[in-house]
Amino acid sequence: MKTGAGLCDYQRVDPKNRLNKDELKVNSNIARVRSRGMKLKDDYVTLSHGAGGKASAALVDQVFVSGYGNEVLAELTDAGVLPLTELLGEVAGNEDADFGGGKLAMSTDSYVVNPIVFPGGSIGELAVNGTVNDLAVSGAIPKVISAGFILEEGLPIADLRREVQAMREAAENAGVRIVTGDTKVVPKGSGDKLFINTAGIGIVPGDRHLGASKVQRGDRIIVSGAIADHGMSVMMARGDLAIEAPIKSDTRAVNHLVEALITAVPQTRWMRDATRGGLGTVLNELAVATGWGIAIEDESIPVHDMTRGACDMLGIDPIYVANEGMFCAVVPAEEVDTALEALRALPGGEEAANIGRVVSKPESSVVMVTAFGGTRMIDMLVGDPLPRIC
Repeated sequence: MKTGAGLCDYQRVDPKNRLNKDELKVNSNIARVRSRGMKLKDDYVTLSHGAGGKASAALVDQVFVSGYGNEVLAELTDAGVLPLTELLGEVAGNEDADFGGGKLAMSTDSYVVNPIVFPGGSIGELAVNGTVNDLAVSGAIPKVISAGFILEEGLPIADLRREVQAMREAAENAGVRIVTGDTKVVPKGSGDKLFINTAGIGIVPGDRHLGASKVQRGDRIIVSGAIADHGMSVMMARGDLAIEAPIKSDTRAVNHLVEALITAVPQTRWMRDATRGGLGTVLNELAVATGWGIAIEDESIPVHDMTRGACDMLGIDPIYVANEGMFCAVVPAEEVDTALEALRALPGGEEAANIGRVVSKPESSVVMVTAFGGTRMIDMLVGDPLPRIC
């Protein structure tokens, strides 16, 4: 979405001061384009339904949640979290056992990235890291993973061995084990080399409580690192564009960063890894879930120069590009410096930044304060600018 005089009131003030206001003044045009739901009107599945934006949200809500939803699934978090008492109490013969107040988190994901090898990573490494990250940002300590492979006839065994080794190394780095799996082979032309499905299980300590309901007005929005590297790395690796840029994916497990953050700031409110749909989509989901406004500052969001340049050439806003090794979190305002210090002390967190805050208005919306002191809406992603990037 472009910034223009028709979209915002230009108050010629320093953008940092503007961001510190509890309410951002925006005109009625902005209010009309703020994040809102999208009805499922399609008769057939399109690529947009897999992009992580409005079409994906409509598909999930109106097909899956309405089809077999329950109170756990309805939370729409990266992992379903259930009390161990509910799962194990009856088996243990003691339905009143509290198991220390601990909870079990379970997540599942499928990886269909094209190409399967890209600068900075590959589909195997991505599969492990993505599953670990979904558990970690849900507050869980990841423990075990499953791996299901769909192989296309004709895939070189050497390529399969390489991806299995990449998964082993990624699991060792994250401190998890791959304990079960499955393999299916489809005829040539029925797949695209290699698809991987994973599921992960982790344990949430009893004293750990994360969620949108914990977010308060005035809290700070932080990111653990630079955005948009993964999506642009995959785009460049496809070779469909006359652009060459040494951009590497940020794919990595973030569970060690998450643990460092929670240890330093136990009152951390909420976390998400900004994969499909990018940071913009994740923040919109937070705004809708809380009813608060989210105000972020353009100049504070870390984007590598090469990545920003590639995005500009392609007309893509980096805030909507997928990431695979960074997460967004909400922490109390008085703890933001402590949080950043904890993240910056570890590999992968060196570029952690405070990018904004939770405000009272505009409700359920994300507003970016530009370098010129104006504002623009960050709406939910519409369409699919980067297909098959995870």
